[in-house]
Amino acid sequence: MHPSELSQVRLFCLPHAGGSASAYFKLSELLGPRIEVLAVQYPGRQDRRNEPCIESIPTLAEMIASAMVEWIDRPYAIFGHSMGAIIGFELALRLGSGGAGEPVHLFASGRRAPSTIRDERVHLLDDSGLVAELHRNGGTDRRLLADADLLSMILPATRSDYRAIENYVFTGSKQLSCPITALLGNTDRKCSLDEAAAWMRHTSAAFDLRTFEGGHFFLDANIEGVARDVSAALVGYGWNCTTDNSQGGSHSEIRDPGPGSRRRLIR
Repeated sequence: MHPSELSQVRLFCLPHAGGSASAYFKLSELLGPRIEVLAVQYPGRQDRRNEPCIESIPTLAEMIASAMVEWIDRPYAIFGHSMGAIIGFELALRLGSGGAGEPVHLFASGRRAPSTIRDERVHLLDDSGLVAELHRNGGTDRRLLADADLLSMILPATRSDYRAIENYVFTGSKQLSCPITALLGNTDRKCSLDEAAAWMRHTSAAFDLRTFEGGHFFLDANIEGVARDVSAALVGYGWNCTTDNSQGGSHSEIRDPGPGSRRRLIR
């Protein structure tokens, strides 16, 4: 998103259900130039709206892993929010077993651990029910939710993502060997403190749990604090990383949601 020749660590970011790569633009800005953020754009939305959505977390993880390999030429970490946290976990397992090597760190934001279970059926709701759920979660501009034309564009991908994550079942027993940091809003109704703490079961390395003021989309109001935590966790991987943005950088994408040239991560 903000490419930098100074970067020796890459952070691959995965959006929430219904989300897009642009959700990570501010985080990329804060972490650059020493941590290069590459955001994934799932099919079925924005500039990929004419591509079919993927309704399986394992299938989506396989696709992303295949596309990521060419970008793993230096230490890398993964950050995923909500559905993106589960995709990030599945990605880390696949990349580790496939020869590319595990990430140096996994950041699981706003999502209960893979081994926890809830019976969630949002994807079965009608359109009005799905919109009501988006209202409850926050994180989506209410003006957008009130626009019928825009809703017709975003609801199919959102429903598809909910179907994928609500049908996901963790069936394996393999742990990661990289550290995991779980991040949680203290009023998030989608993930309890105990459910976030359960991420510790999924690594043989260090585990940390960071809580912030806010609900499911606590990132919006706490992005600078999140950036500091990410930087602190990645200290030692090539650079003593800070959120000093004085050197900046031009815009580009892997799927880069910002202005400039674009290279899509998932094809």
